[in-house]
Amino acid sequence: MYSEREVAEQEVIDLTVQFPDIDEAKLVRKIDMRLVPPICILYLLAFLDRVNISNAALFGLKTDLGLVKNQYNTALVVFFVPYILFEIPSNALMKRFKPHVWLSACMFFFGLTTCLQGFTQNFGGLVTARIFLGIFESGMFPGCFYLLAMWYKRAESQKRYSFFFSSTTLAGAFGGLLATAIGKMDGVRGYHGWRWVFILEGLVTCIVGVAFYFVIADFPEDAKWLTEEERRFVKARLQEDVGASQRHHITKFKDIMKTLADPRVILGGFMYFGLIVPAYSYAYFAPGIIQSLGYTAIRSQLFSVPPWACAFALSMIVAIFSDHFRHRYIFTLIPQAIALAGFAICFKVHHNPHLEYAGLFLAASGSYASMPVIVCWCATNLAGHTRRSVGTAWQVGFGNIGGIIAAYSFIAADAPFYKTGYILCLAFICLSSASCLAYFFYVNHENRRRDRMGEGEKMLTWEEKQEMGDLNPDYRYQS
Repeated sequence: MYSEREVAEQEVIDLTVQFPDIDEAKLVRKIDMRLVPPICILYLLAFLDRVNISNAALFGLKTDLGLVKNQYNTALVVFFVPYILFEIPSNALMKRFKPHVWLSACMFFFGLTTCLQGFTQNFGGLVTARIFLGIFESGMFPGCFYLLAMWYKRAESQKRYSFFFSSTTLAGAFGGLLATAIGKMDGVRGYHGWRWVFILEGLVTCIVGVAFYFVIADFPEDAKWLTEEERRFVKARLQEDVGASQRHHITKFKDIMKTLADPRVILGGFMYFGLIVPAYSYAYFAPGIIQSLGYTAIRSQLFSVPPWACAFALSMIVAIFSDHFRHRYIFTLIPQAIALAGFAICFKVHHNPHLEYAGLFLAASGSYASMPVIVCWCATNLAGHTRRSVGTAWQVGFGNIGGIIAAYSFIAADAPFYKTGYILCLAFICLSSASCLAYFFYVNHENRRRDRMGEGEKMLTWEEKQEMGDLNPDYRYQS
């Protein structure tokens, strides 16, 4: 569209005159309270149900199910196959059925699957449950990011994205505490503690999923909890920032392929892919790594909590500064440097448990603070429902291929030093950093190219420009 300064100036003039009775700050707070808490709870439970297998493993899951060699790692991997394949279709279906229907339904069914995971009797049953968990969870993360992107302007989005994404760190911390308490139920009704971890956490998710059918917000155009004037105001402020939303534009196959062929979208996938490997490596194996430092199962669960809490704090600090300076690139690199330092310590230090534990703080904090900036940066640089839904789903879907690599990074044969796993984490962080650098130069090159375009090259109607979204020659990407 326009430069950020021109957009800001035009909003002050046009929107104030057009909507004299709307208090923008008050309306944004209203949106925050209605939109952000439910999807944060939703994703907290989704991530908890996804990674609680790492907590269950400390309470005898492998022994009870007779898992040998790398079967545990295989059970982790099968989750990601449907999770990756169904992300783009899931976003298309969410647009069709509306978020409150689609997200709450998926939430109920992945909660039910988690419950059933607690009743599995062998490796085959565990694998089947993990496959269905991947299917039902596939729409959660890209769907929520897609929904957020359709409500907020780019300059105000990072704090909301990071707060939402930090549900993962809260889930990790909460999961450790919850597993500590549930683990003490070992033997209740004849079930071992690891089964209760799945059964109780899945049951909570099912109940919340039913309740959230009435709570989750839809897209701005469909939000019945806003007045007609408020809906028009929200639509107008977003249109000035990124162009027309194209909410009712039918997504065609050629639109999907055109979006997927965009170098910015492709780079966005590699940026996220590079951080998924260290992030999931930490999420799935940190309790076991901590236990290898000499702690009992219960103490390992408790000691897994502080690094997650630290990751949440750093993520929010990074988000606040990123929004304040209206800049993304440098705020992807600083956390990545912290993560590199953390994994390097874990790779090199094996004689000092306290220092190795400190390395886990840095590894978790850096990885989980950089990821929301990357997703926000790419998602909010895309405009329109089609490009955002497809682009976000591609980034998350392609990126989660890294989850397959992460699942086999820390194998039992490499314990307790896990040299291969730490090397892979370091290498993939470097891949993400290089991809972020390439994306930064690409969007700035595109902005300069559009600055040099003559008026003759921009001979499009206002309506045509609005429909083009971020492909509009007047649009400027955020760097």
